[in-house]
Amino acid sequence: MTATAPRGTGAVTPGRGDGGPPPRRAWIAARTLRTDRWWLQPLLTAVALVLFIIYATFRAFQNAYYFSEPYISPFYSPCITTACEGDTFPELFTGPTWISPALYILVFPLGIRLTCYYYRKAYYRSFWLSPPACAVAEPHRRYTGETRLPLLGQNIHRYALYAALVINVILFYDAVLAFRDETGEWGHMGLGTLILLVNAVLLFLYSLSCHSCRHIVGGRINNFSKHPLRYKAWGLVSRLNGRHMQFAWASLFTVAFADFYVFLLATGTISDFRFF
Repeated sequence: MTATAPRGTGAVTPGRGDGGPPPRRAWIAARTLRTDRWWLQPLLTAVALVLFIIYATFRAFQNAYYFSEPYISPFYSPCITTACEGDTFPELFTGPTWISPALYILVFPLGIRLTCYYYRKAYYRSFWLSPPACAVAEPHRRYTGETRLPLLGQNIHRYALYAALVINVILFYDAVLAFRDETGEWGHMGLGTLILLVNAVLLFLYSLSCHSCRHIVGGRINNFSKHPLRYKAWGLVSRLNGRHMQFAWASLFTVAFADFYVFLLATGTISDFRFF
């Protein structure tokens, strides 16, 4: 027997076949049907994201302690203004000195994070409670999906991915430059080199495992047998896609840790450990 919602709730009867609009949210009378601590995961997600946002915002506007030869913080890379410290990337223009160089480029990695399919699930549940968990009623009376502002902006995800892939290449470039010492001599490797390299790898895996990347690689193909190379690439990206959540959190941690390590070096708090 199909359950129907009480009158006046605005809910649509699930499974109706009378030609009416499709069902929206599954309606339940109880606040939750769960007996476990269902609220713990969205709470931890919200706390982790808020802490990252606070730290990243502070560092982006600090406009200092982001370069320690030969390392540059990933929050400030590529550093493209003449006000930038160091020489890790060509200076493209002269910007106002009161604008942090990080603000010119953080919009691109921020764009892919905000529109990422996994992060949508994470912050929809954690911040908007839409829905907070399976079998838990949400407080919203209506559900419009991503058809209105500001969620209409989620459609830029693929274009944000293109920009993120370019930045991924630049971060590998930064990691290569990190095989120098303070005098610019090559053939040296410090702990910072390893940190920047691991961060670049994880960010690249996060981008490659993206759902849009999977569609770009294997989408719009009616017959995989006629496109063997794309089929192999699609299979590889599909396997990475299965770990997209893990790459999302791991890369979020490493990008913050890489910035923090450069900050410690730039402030003279610690010295870089050299392997050779």
